[in-house]
Amino acid sequence: MEQSLSRFIWDHTRREQTWILLVVLVSMIPYYMAFDLPKQIVNGPIQGQGYEAAGATQILFHMSVDVPGWGNVVLFPGIPLERLPALMALSLAFLGLVVINGFFKYYINTYKGRMGERLLRRVRFQLIDRILRFPPQQFRRIKPAEAASMVKDEIEPMGGFTGDAFVQPVMLGGQALMAMIFICVQNIWLGAVAGTIAGIQVVIIPRMRRRLIELGRQRQLTARQLSGRVGELMDGISTIHALDTSNYERADMSTRLGQIFKIRYDLYQWKFMVKFLNNFLAQLTPFVFYSFGGYLTIKGSLDVGQLVAVINAYKDLPGPLKELIDWDQARQDVQVKYEQVAEQFRTPDLIDPALHDVCLETGQIGSPLAVSTLVVQDDGDKKLDRVSLSIAQGESVALIDDSGSGAETLAAVFGRAVWPSSGRVTVGGRALNEITEGLVGRRITYISSDDYLFHGSLGDNLLYGLQHAPYGKPVHTDAEAERQAKWELAEARASGNAPFSRKASWLNRDLIPEGGNGERSVEDAVGEALTASGLRADVMAMGVRARIPGTDHQALKSAIVEIRHRLQRDLAAGKVKLPIEYFDINRYNPQASIWENLLFGELPSDQAGGQILRSDYATAILDGMGLRTQFFDLGYEMASTILEFLGEGHEADDTLFGRLPFLRAEDIPVLREVVPRTHMGGVNDATLEDQLVLLRLSMYYSEPVMRIGRLTPELMAQIVEARGQLAAKMPAELRPLITLYDAATYNDAARVIDNILFGKLGRTNPDITRRQTETISAYLAEYGIERDILQLGLAEDIGIGGRRLNQAQRQKLSLARALMRDSEYYVFNKTLSVVDPRQHEAIVDATMRALQRHQDKPAVIWVLSNTRMAGHFERVVLFDRGTVEFDGSLSDLKSEQSAESSLVFT
Repeated sequence: MEQSLSRFIWDHTRREQTWILLVVLVSMIPYYMAFDLPKQIVNGPIQGQGYEAAGATQILFHMSVDVPGWGNVVLFPGIPLERLPALMALSLAFLGLVVINGFFKYYINTYKGRMGERLLRRVRFQLIDRILRFPPQQFRRIKPAEAASMVKDEIEPMGGFTGDAFVQPVMLGGQALMAMIFICVQNIWLGAVAGTIAGIQVVIIPRMRRRLIELGRQRQLTARQLSGRVGELMDGISTIHALDTSNYERADMSTRLGQIFKIRYDLYQWKFMVKFLNNFLAQLTPFVFYSFGGYLTIKGSLDVGQLVAVINAYKDLPGPLKELIDWDQARQDVQVKYEQVAEQFRTPDLIDPALHDVCLETGQIGSPLAVSTLVVQDDGDKKLDRVSLSIAQGESVALIDDSGSGAETLAAVFGRAVWPSSGRVTVGGRALNEITEGLVGRRITYISSDDYLFHGSLGDNLLYGLQHAPYGKPVHTDAEAERQAKWELAEARASGNAPFSRKASWLNRDLIPEGGNGERSVEDAVGEALTASGLRADVMAMGVRARIPGTDHQALKSAIVEIRHRLQRDLAAGKVKLPIEYFDINRYNPQASIWENLLFGELPSDQAGGQILRSDYATAILDGMGLRTQFFDLGYEMASTILEFLGEGHEADDTLFGRLPFLRAEDIPVLREVVPRTHMGGVNDATLEDQLVLLRLSMYYSEPVMRIGRLTPELMAQIVEARGQLAAKMPAELRPLITLYDAATYNDAARVIDNILFGKLGRTNPDITRRQTETISAYLAEYGIERDILQLGLAEDIGIGGRRLNQAQRQKLSLARALMRDSEYYVFNKTLSVVDPRQHEAIVDATMRALQRHQDKPAVIWVLSNTRMAGHFERVVLFDRGTVEFDGSLSDLKSEQSAESSLVFT
């Protein structure tokens, strides 16, 4: 990145800066004219100079210029006006100049703002682009929290400064110069005084502010380090609690906060001392003008109009000078921040941007994939030591570590997650690091045991490995959307950003594996990938627990209702045995929530529940039966239990939200505030808002989930009775909020499983859950809606980093994402390390069979976490302390009867 901020700004905004500078220079003309008009108004129409005789007139607004070799050229002859009309005309002219000067300021400031925001967008994009082109070792130097802070916050001042970088000194300097020239024209001595004091301000104040710049740099550096340390605390919170080092961390954070406090306090002291001196010098000049200028006026050396004009002109002098000094401070401050950020993002090993160019075509990468005398060092420790290996397309190779991590490191080198210290990595005879990512990233598929999953739906992550380039233009719904898209594209180009639309079709259909019919179908590829990876059952379970969005999908809903009736018939006939607690309007369903029992229906949203609880109708019924107090106490106990489970200061994770789906992330801080100021039996002491928080929470209580033991037979009977009272005279505005249970229709607000069962499972244990899954899956297959349910599962949000999935599911999803691509090489680096060994082997077998069905047989390189699976591979490579100990077939390894074979078959 460019070292000089000024040069960087000029290089990328040269045309815009030139234009706005011309506008600033033109704006100086009406700015100067606005200084002279008050003098003309005071001396002329007000004091009567030139209007001594009755009916006297003066020529106003005469404009002429002397042209060398031509003479005087009259631009406007002027208008003869008497005293009163002249006063009005000059006053209107003054008002017009105010409007003109205001318009110039408006145009200049908005133009500067757009220019600054464009450059800020450009810088942020360049930093993000550099992150995408960082070599792997660079990520050890910069913590993610620090990089995010730099991209988001530390370069933010550049946006405001860019427009001021060249315009501000010209505009402010021009305004100050115009004021000084006008003062000197009126009286040279007053001009000398103003110039001297202004010079002192311009020289001394910036020197004093250098200390402020240094303190600001220290403040920013310590704040960034604090941000990274807080992120590290959150990442290592389990280790901190396990080793009882929380107080040590408190001491460390206290020290860091003390350093920041000292820097900030010094900054305040110095800042206000500079401000005091600056204000004193600014007010010293008016003192001189009033005293010395008044003396000259009394003596007759200066008329009143001139003195008024001088004082008026000086009012506009301190402002530009102060802003000019502020500009210089901002320049130094932003320069320091820019240099710090640029230093962090500057690395000699940055990936060539040409290797990241957009590529629409996917070619062949060739064979073999080879390393020659490869060395990989990590802080002096050799992970690989002069390894040479060649793997041809179509081979299946198992990499195994005897001791050390040579196999894992080699796989990471193939996947470009680790760069070699020396040696060569080639594919098809070409150096791997010289081939475009558009080819390597598609033809070599690499996944590890901790691949990252992005926030979004499961389906989005499954197709993520196919999002390579904009293969189709975005489809716009109307003319306004098309205009918006064109504007976004034009602004992206003007800001040096990627000129691509996120709304375009990015799916690379050429990389989808061919099915048995020779076609590349996304749906078929998804189904095969989920089956081979062992994730299909998990996705189906997610789909069964989902809600069908919108009011469409009538055929699917009808099929689910038919399955409901079929299940009830089979249960009655004894063909199916499941302990289902049906929804019955005359009794309480202990497996359902209080909401479901109280309303005998489902709510479309949590907001609808809040609206019901706030209504006078529901409040009167609950109060009349004494239920509001009981629900308040239940909510208080639930909240206390949740907070006790979390512990003090801990944030909830997606595991808790998975167990308690009614709980939201924003609920936790609210509960931390509400619980301390409420108590059991204190419904009448609590505020209305606190009551509603705990009442809402209690409505989601069900015994199988919370197991607090508060659901007594008496309370259940009261809730059933309240159900009837609520339904009897439900106000018209509340009725649309509830979707009642009806055995003959589909409940749009309920989950698929609840619609199928028309109730809840009476008991839950692994055997019952298995029987339910098998039974429901059979019905879904029979009625031909498996794919629809699968789509619902694929649409489910998996959370940040996939945290709503367990670790085994995350690894399966990572494998399924790889199987969605038709590559020449597949590198699996201990991909299924946490999966149950029996299922692990079944998935490996299914994956190998799926890959063998590709039209061009790919090479499969698998770092085994379970060495018993070596039998699935034609070739075994054994590593010992970073060197190749054995390379051959499994039968050769068996025949050697060596220590290596005992490793593989133990």
